[in-house]
Amino acid sequence: MKKAKKNNKYIQYASIALVVILVIVGLFIQKHHQAREVSYTNFMTLLTQGKVAEVDLNNGATFKFKLKDKNTTYITDNPRREDFKEILLLNNVEVNETAETISIVQMALSSMTMLGIGIFIFYQIRRGGARNGNMGLNNTKVEAKDLVVDFSHIAGNIEAKEQVYDIIDFIKTPEKYNKLGAKMPRGIMLYGPPGTGKTLMAKAIAKEANVPFFSVSGSDFVQLYVGVGASRVRELFKEANKYEKAVIFIDEIDAIGKKRGQNAFQGNDEKDQTLNALLTEMSGFKGKEGIVVIAATNRLDTLDEALLRPGRFDRHIEIGYPDVNAREAIIKLYLKDRPIAEEVSSSELAKQTVFFTGAMLENLINEAAIEAANKGDAYINNSHLEIAFYTIIAGKEKKDRSSIRELDRQITAYHEAGHALVTKLLAPDNSVTKVTIIPSTKGTGGFSMNIPKDKFYLNRQEIIARIKISLAGRAAEEIIFGKDYITTGASNDIEKASEDLRGFMLKYGMDDEMGLINISILTGKDTFQDEKWLAKSQDYMKQFYEETKRLIQEHEEILRNIAEYLLEKETLNEKELASFFE
Repeated sequence: MKKAKKNNKYIQYASIALVVILVIVGLFIQKHHQAREVSYTNFMTLLTQGKVAEVDLNNGATFKFKLKDKNTTYITDNPRREDFKEILLLNNVEVNETAETISIVQMALSSMTMLGIGIFIFYQIRRGGARNGNMGLNNTKVEAKDLVVDFSHIAGNIEAKEQVYDIIDFIKTPEKYNKLGAKMPRGIMLYGPPGTGKTLMAKAIAKEANVPFFSVSGSDFVQLYVGVGASRVRELFKEANKYEKAVIFIDEIDAIGKKRGQNAFQGNDEKDQTLNALLTEMSGFKGKEGIVVIAATNRLDTLDEALLRPGRFDRHIEIGYPDVNAREAIIKLYLKDRPIAEEVSSSELAKQTVFFTGAMLENLINEAAIEAANKGDAYINNSHLEIAFYTIIAGKEKKDRSSIRELDRQITAYHEAGHALVTKLLAPDNSVTKVTIIPSTKGTGGFSMNIPKDKFYLNRQEIIARIKISLAGRAAEEIIFGKDYITTGASNDIEKASEDLRGFMLKYGMDDEMGLINISILTGKDTFQDEKWLAKSQDYMKQFYEETKRLIQEHEEILRNIAEYLLEKETLNEKELASFFE
C-alpha cells in the first residue's frame, strides 16, 4: 500500500513537471518564431529603397516579408489594393501568394498548450477520483463506544426526545415492531434555528441506540465536476450498508436538497444529480431496518418536496428555541462541574436569556468562566456572568472614552432613557435589566436591555407597544434637543419599528382596511408596492410617533431623572430603574 502511494506521488510530480516543461518550451518557441511588427509606412519606405526581397501575400489582414540583407521575418498591415502585387513586382520583389493558414510553429504551440492542459485536467480528475473513492469515510464514521453525547447531555427539547424514543427502540428491538407490521421511518428531518442542538440530538440517538454514527455535511457532496457528488452519496450509503444497524447524519442538507427548478434553465446538473442519488439510495433500504438517516436544516421551507414525502424523511422534528424551563435545565447542565458562587441563580439567569439557543447559553457560561479566570477568581459569580452576557449581546465596553464629547453623552443618555421610560410604561411585564451609555466594540453608543416574557403570541396592543418603544429614543431626542438636532442614532430603532409595522399590516391581518390577508402569499413578495398602502404605513408610523412623544412629555421629569443618573453613573440596573417609578 505504501509503495503504491509512493508511486502515485512520483506520477503526480512527473505530471506537474511535464506540464511546466511544455509551457516553457511553448513560450520559447513563440518568442523565437514570432514575426517582428513594422508599420505599413516603414514597409513602403523600405520598398522604395529596394531593400525588400520577398513578400508572402495572402487575403488576410496582415502579410509577412523579408529584407535582402536579413533573414528576419517582418509583418505589417495588408492594404488589399488591387494593384499591390503589380507595385511589388515593379520593385523586383519576389511575391509568394498563399492562403491564410496556421503556421507549423503555431500548430505546434497550440498542440503543446492543449496537451499540457489535458494532462493537468486528467491529473486533477484522477487525483479527485482517488480521493473521492471512499470520500474519507474512515473519518466520517464514529463507533458507538467513541460517542460521548447521550440524552443526559441534552437539556430541554423534551418533545423532540419523545419523538425519537421509538426510533431508538426500533433499532434495538426491531422484532417488537415487526410483529405488528410496523416499519421504521426511513429518515428523520431535524429543523430549527442555528445552535439549538440538532447535531447533538443526532449523536445522542446513535449513542442511545449503540450503533455506528456516519456524519457528513451537505457541502461535502457539492463538487465542481458533474457526477462526483452523486458518487459520494452512493459511496456513503454503500459503506453504511456494511453494518446491520447505523445512523447516517447529513448536516446542512439544504446545500444539496433545495427545491429543484421548474425548467431546464433554473436547475443545477450537479446538485440535481446528487439529490436524485440521495432519493434513490433512501428508497433502496429494503431489508435494512436498522439503518436510519437523520438530516438537519435551518430552513425546512427551502427543501425539495421529494425529500420530505413519506418513504424518505418521514418524520419532521422541530428543535426550536428553549423555553424558560429548558433554558434553566441547559444552564444547570453547563454549570455542573464548574465552581459556582452561591449567589448565582440558574432560574434568574434563565429568565434573562430569552431567545438564547443552547449554543448561546454554552457560550455565555464559557465566557463567564474565562472572565473569572482572567481576574484570578476561584468561583464564577454574577458579575462574571453579567459581563459575559453583555459581551455576547453588545460587545466589550470601550475602555478609553476620553474622546467622546459631552454633548454625545447627553444625547445617548436621553435616547436610552426614552427607551427605558416607554418600556416601563407600555410593557411593564418586560424586564429592563440594564441601561447603559457606555459605548461598545460593536459600534453601539449605548443600549437598553429589554427582555420580554416568554409568550406564545403577541396581541395587537403589544405589537403597537413594541413599535412605540423602538421610536422612543428618537422621540426623547426631539423633545430635549429639538427637531433640528435629532441624530442618526435611531437608524436601527426605525428598522425594528418598520419591521413590526410590516408584520402588523401585511402578515398578521391587524389593519382593518387591509383585512385578513397575507401579502407574501398573494403576491409572492413580502412587500406591497402600492402607493396607497405605503401612505397608510407612513400615517401609522406618524401616529405612533406622536403618541410616543405625548407619553414622554407627560413623564418628562422621570425621563430627565433617568438621563441625569446615566450621565453620572453611566449604567443602571432593573432595581435602580424601578426606583424612578415608585
